[in-house]
Amino acid sequence: MVRVFAHRAEALFVSAPEPHLGGHISTEPRINDRIRVPEVRLVGPNGEQVGIVRIEDAIRLAQEADLDLVEVAPGNRPPVCKLMDYGKWKYEAAQKARESRRNQTNTVIKEMKLRPKIDAHDYDTKKGHVVRFLKGGDKVKITIMFRGREQSKPELGFNLLKKLAEDVAEDGIVESAPKQDGRNMLMVLAPTRRKSDARVEQQAEKDRRTAERTASEAAEQQALAELRAAHAAKAEPKRRRGPSDNLDPDIDV
Repeated sequence: MVRVFAHRAEALFVSAPEPHLGGHISTEPRINDRIRVPEVRLVGPNGEQVGIVRIEDAIRLAQEADLDLVEVAPGNRPPVCKLMDYGKWKYEAAQKARESRRNQTNTVIKEMKLRPKIDAHDYDTKKGHVVRFLKGGDKVKITIMFRGREQSKPELGFNLLKKLAEDVAEDGIVESAPKQDGRNMLMVLAPTRRKSDARVEQQAEKDRRTAERTASEAAEQQALAELRAAHAAKAEPKRRRGPSDNLDPDIDV
């Protein structure tokens, strides 16, 4: 905004101060006396429709019920407000959001590189890694790297990728068919199970192994205790020493 003042036939332009732009805008709903409207459409704590009431009456009803008046639909005319325990509602909403983030699955693509003429031992090792990735719920990008004259025989890479897809068919499916990309040939495998399910199974397997190890250690401790008890029962009781035990046996008394 610009104000113009004339002084001695000269125009003097003075810039007005910028209006305050405000700070953080709250995204939380207005509650109780923060609701500044003449009337609201009131909803009871169990979802029952009370109707349009004055804001003073709505706040009074909330106080009598030991609840909060929460504006749930400010865009309506009049705004919709509900009687509820706002603190409890915020806690439950935070718990649901936290659970939703915990169950959210992040897509991760692992990569495994192979050569067209890979030997059987290396192939089995890399196949084991691919199976582990798929069981963990991750996608796997398989890259066949061609060098020199190998580039003139793309069927070697295609056949290797086809064999790998068949070997891991129980845990993964072909999401992207083999295709040539410069000197490389690519294929993408996707897991047959969701990552959240795989995570649950992995945790269950971990708990099972922990329980078995704990039971085995308890059994070993029990067996050791029984063995010590048996040895103690077989041992002869110690005879109490008397005065004559201290004498030399070769001396005649």
